[in-house]
Amino acid sequence: MDFFNKLTKKASQTYKEASKKTGDIAKEAKLRMKMNDAKSKINNAYEEIGKKVYEKHTTNGEISIEKDLEEELTQIDVLSAEVEACLKEIMKLKNKKQCTNCFAELPLDAKFCGNCGATQETEIEVKVEQETEQEEEIQEQETDQKSESTETTDESI
Repeated sequence: MDFFNKLTKKASQTYKEASKKTGDIAKEAKLRMKMNDAKSKINNAYEEIGKKVYEKHTTNGEISIEKDLEEELTQIDVLSAEVEACLKEIMKLKNKKQCTNCFAELPLDAKFCGNCGATQETEIEVKVEQETEQEEEIQEQETDQKSESTETTDESI
């Protein structure tokens, strides 16, 4: 019976890991789609700015950034922030971070960038999250052990 209990526990653990990874991949795909949509809108805003500048040029008019381009520039700022937020969320899902200098993808615990050699900041938040996840896993294992011991007791009765 012990063999089947171990097999069941291992299968359950494998299923949980696979479903978490699948969920992370789906989240990453959604974030990438959102990021690409924002980048497309940014390119459209750049195009609109170019059209307005060219129209003013052909009519020998003066370009006033506050009056003529403020709407597009604000839109680009908002969309750029959205792209950055999506990128940070993707990095978090992958348990990675970006180099502060060259923006290369790095492991969370990297002290130096392997690409440019820049010193990296350590992230205390990441360690706290990892410790919390480890504590949750320990609690799950204890719960599983308690349920197994209860099943064993029931079988012996």
